Amino acid sequence: MGRRPHRLSSLLSARSVAGEVFLLQLGVVVLLVAAAVGALVVQARSAAMVDARHRTLAAAGTFAESPGIVAALRSPHPSAVLQPSAEAARKIAGVDGINVYTLNGLTVTHSDPRQIGKHVVGPFSRAAAGKSFTETFEGSLGQSVVSVVPVKDAAGRVIAVVSSPVTVQNVQGMVNSQLPVVLGSAAAVLALSAGGTLLVSRRLLRRTHGLGPAEMTRMYEHHDAVLHAVREGVLIVGAGGRLLLANDEARRLLDLPAAAEGLPVTDLGLEEGIAERIASGRSASDEVHMAADRLLAVNIRPTAPYGSAGTVVTLRDTTELRALSGRAEVARERLTLLYDAGVGVGTTLNVERTAQELAEVAVPRFADVATVDLLDPVLRGEEPPEMNTEMRRTATVGLQGDHPLYPVGKLVRFVPTSPMATGLASGRAVLEADLRATHGWRIQDPANALRLLDRGIHSMIAVPLRARGVVLGMVGYWRGQGSPPFDEEDVSFAEELTARAALSIDNARRYTREHTVADTLQRSLLPRRVPEQSAVEVAHVYLAARAGVGGDWFDVIPLPGARVALVVGDVVGHGLHAAATMGRLRTAVYNFSSLDVPPDELLSHVDELVAHIDTDEQEWQGITGATCLYAVYDPVSGRVTAATAGHPGPALVRPDGTVSFPDVPVSPPLGLGVGLPRETAELTLPEGSLLALFTDGLIESRDRDPDVGLAALRAALAGPARSPAETCTAVIDAVLPARPSDDVALLVARTRRLDPARIAEWDVSPDPAEVSRVRNACARRLDRWGLDDIAFTTELILSELITNAIRYGTEPIRVRLLYDRSLICEVSDGSSTSPHLRRAEATDEGGRGLFLVAQFAQRWGTRYTARGKIIWSEQALHDAAAPPGALTEEDLLAGWGDEPL
Repeated sequence: MGRRPHRLSSLLSARSVAGEVFLLQLGVVVLLVAAAVGALVVQARSAAMVDARHRTLAAAGTFAESPGIVAALRSPHPSAVLQPSAEAARKIAGVDGINVYTLNGLTVTHSDPRQIGKHVVGPFSRAAAGKSFTETFEGSLGQSVVSVVPVKDAAGRVIAVVSSPVTVQNVQGMVNSQLPVVLGSAAAVLALSAGGTLLVSRRLLRRTHGLGPAEMTRMYEHHDAVLHAVREGVLIVGAGGRLLLANDEARRLLDLPAAAEGLPVTDLGLEEGIAERIASGRSASDEVHMAADRLLAVNIRPTAPYGSAGTVVTLRDTTELRALSGRAEVARERLTLLYDAGVGVGTTLNVERTAQELAEVAVPRFADVATVDLLDPVLRGEEPPEMNTEMRRTATVGLQGDHPLYPVGKLVRFVPTSPMATGLASGRAVLEADLRATHGWRIQDPANALRLLDRGIHSMIAVPLRARGVVLGMVGYWRGQGSPPFDEEDVSFAEELTARAALSIDNARRYTREHTVADTLQRSLLPRRVPEQSAVEVAHVYLAARAGVGGDWFDVIPLPGARVALVVGDVVGHGLHAAATMGRLRTAVYNFSSLDVPPDELLSHVDELVAHIDTDEQEWQGITGATCLYAVYDPVSGRVTAATAGHPGPALVRPDGTVSFPDVPVSPPLGLGVGLPRETAELTLPEGSLLALFTDGLIESRDRDPDVGLAALRAALAGPARSPAETCTAVIDAVLPARPSDDVALLVARTRRLDPARIAEWDVSPDPAEVSRVRNACARRLDRWGLDDIAFTTELILSELITNAIRYGTEPIRVRLLYDRSLICEVSDGSSTSPHLRRAEATDEGGRGLFLVAQFAQRWGTRYTARGKIIWSEQALHDAAAPPGALTEEDLLAGWGDEPL
């Protein structure tokens, strides 16, 4: 137990014996000094009250007996004569006043001149009777003492009274002026007492080393344990080489005499070598010395700074351990090898690399050569068959150059007599201690067997790679010249080493299977090609992370009106669950986009769907951490509308090469913002602008701040105009982290504008006669565009749509034709009601218009706007006047019709 520093804090702590004594003595001194000071103060205040009584009585009596007072009282103006004398006497006597009153209560003199001439009522009856008195009363100035003395004439008759008051506060003021002296004396006494106590306690502190009662008790218990119970010899030797202490075990090991303490070590009858070594005082660690028939390991350490100069010597009997030291060293090396195998095998989730690590760990510390053979399904991540002796050589370590072992990658079918096949059948390790004496293993390949023997290989162990009850392959350990043959202990160790590695190989196999499935699923769920559209020129990149397939995705979705939706999303995590979740979200976004709703409304639908999926999820962990950015670009107006759910906004590169990051209001990730409104951002883009949509894996990494990634992205996007494909390559080369921990999706789109010459618009009045006018105008425009072959069907579609808008819609009514990859007809009005197909009865006069539109258009639908709705249709640019199976009159009568909601 080491010494503790002798500091003042140790004395102030009650945990030490010295501290307890010091605090007790200090408490007693403080109590005595406090009691003495209190007694002095009480005595001083009592004496002050007595002094006040005597002072006021003497002042009043002296003034009442003063010569000439009777004559002054009988003079015409007694106050003028007596007031100056009373004031002078008051100051001399140190009282608050000397007041003279006539027997009828008229004030003759007073400490306050304004009271002279006033009548007062006071307790002066005793004085008027010729008796003096002193009393204490509570006045306006607090507790006061007053003395009253009668004034008598020569005949002994009382003609007036004199009162002399003084406040207790004034008296105590004199007492308080003496308190500093009293308190100073008390402080001096306290300081002297505390100083003496401190000196005594510090001396006790040094003697006890700051120990508390419990610690001192424990120290003596430990001292007894070291002396009598410890099975290791302990000697304490002083600076002069004299023995100060020896425990029972040291006496037994060295055969010390009973009175050994105090004798020089060299006089104890010890062996010369060990006696000189102990007496030298030099440090030693596990030095071996003979003492009689015992082999002792001696350790010597100086006792300073934990005690006075000297050394402590420990002795340990190693006689039996010496015989086991060789085996212990081997066991230690084996344990170290197993530890290194646990650390060095399975550093990756690659089956081939894990097998190579197993062979590298075993050579040369356990075997001279190691081979690993795995079943083919294991390499593919599949479940291995129950019994198959056909394996693929996966790793070979220990032989260089042209060696006789099968090369890596060769498919080997082991014969039944080989150790590999035997171990596979039995599930146990097979030992071939002397390969020259056995012949079954040579049948596999006699020529190579002879070459192995010529290379000096003489012993081997074949161990099955078994994990979770399934055999994955076989491991062969071989020894050559210069190494002893394997024995049964080596077999146990080989099985332990192989079993640890088998778990890592099986984990890699399972990961390979999951990674393959997830990668296949991910690739199948991502867009295989970009759909044809004219709004943007698109290029995209998807890169899986090193940790495995993740949940990043992108999409390009053509929308009605020649518009296009650009989408990127991210699902936190990796593996099969992330890939499956990504597919569900992409499908949901694609389906909701068919509703042709604004981006913020679409994300609200997806958000509600994700929350519903999380609520109903049973086996999966739900969809957590999913984000999405949805942007719609209109090539007619050049306007892009974007909304985001927890996802980074897009990057915008204008035609002049400047880069900006538009401020898109960020909403919570999907599944977390149900019921909350989402906001959109709208921008009008010049033709030829670039929009870059990306996931956070591009700009974020464990060792890089997102702001640094955004700065790198800005630099990569800036500069002269490039194609979207060239831009993707430049961004990936410049921005992608060196070791990305997350997958990356990048979507780059160059905007285009629809030629104004391919756009035609007409305003329509709510008059049925307007139908023919607009129809004729559309026919002329189609003729100008060279689309005469679809003019008839277009006129039919427009007639039905305009008629419905006039009949059921509200103003303003507008017709627009867009000549793109298809002909798009749009009829808008201010109503929010939408027509829908229904079956018309044979007797109905109407209700078949939308049925005709659906038959002659490739697609048709409704899109709601802030001012109403748009009914649109798309037609192929080729002849569509008479589709196969043209309608008959009976079909129309029994067909479908339209009506408003």
